Amino acid sequence: MASALPPQTPPTIFSPARRLAVRRRMQRLQQRADAARYLAEDMAEDVLERLGFLRHEPRRALLIGDVTGQVAAALRAQGCDVVVADPAPLPGEQELDEEAPYPFGGFDLVVSLGTLDSVNDLPGALVHVRRALAPDGLAVISFIGAGSVPALRAIMLAADGERPAPRIHPQVDVRAGAQLVQRCGFADPVADSRALTVAFRSLRRLVADLREQGLSAVLARGGPALGKAELARAEAAFAAAADSDGRVVERFEIVTLSGWAKPLRAPKF
Repeated sequence: MASALPPQTPPTIFSPARRLAVRRRMQRLQQRADAARYLAEDMAEDVLERLGFLRHEPRRALLIGDVTGQVAAALRAQGCDVVVADPAPLPGEQELDEEAPYPFGGFDLVVSLGTLDSVNDLPGALVHVRRALAPDGLAVISFIGAGSVPALRAIMLAADGERPAPRIHPQVDVRAGAQLVQRCGFADPVADSRALTVAFRSLRRLVADLREQGLSAVLARGGPALGKAELARAEAAFAAAADSDGRVVERFEIVTLSGWAKPLRAPKF
């Protein structure tokens, strides 16, 4: 008899400890009234638009990473029982390890916003989302995807010179996302992406926006901190990339995956 193959362990690309530290710092920074939160706001508004278009009115929902609270507030206003969870929970939220089976389930809706782009086992995390759904439940998952921050990538390459260091996360594109959501047992899977562009007048502001939105690097083997020479090259690269108004336009690609907990149809032969 052929022996069963041992389960494959996903590579450790991201540091779980750094991931939690970056998220906790983001939550502290989000207490400021002027903190950047345009990515979280865009994701939340998109989820509510999708639910309205699909006319999906869940009775019980799980929200992961709902930084603005917009989705939770809108669903509760409709009479939905909402459980709010996060890898680094605030008071009143449930703690959730997204790479382990969820301690709760039976949800008509699971929404994950801006967290699954930095898990080491994305297929496993999607399977856990699927299993947390009740029959006919819907999952909507959004995160920053491939094609994001091209200006910053170029600036970091210029800063590192002849010895480029790993500084920016590998990212999932919409095609790979579509394949994943289908493989992980969702029915009627949909994957799409949209771009959000933001203009910055300084490299310092760009980096601050990333920190405030929990997008700092959490690589397990990241590059060293920039020294004075590298930082000077980065500032020069930013200035060289600026338009006539002194602004650099950065691009964020938001990938959204969705699918239903329905029996999958057998293929016809």
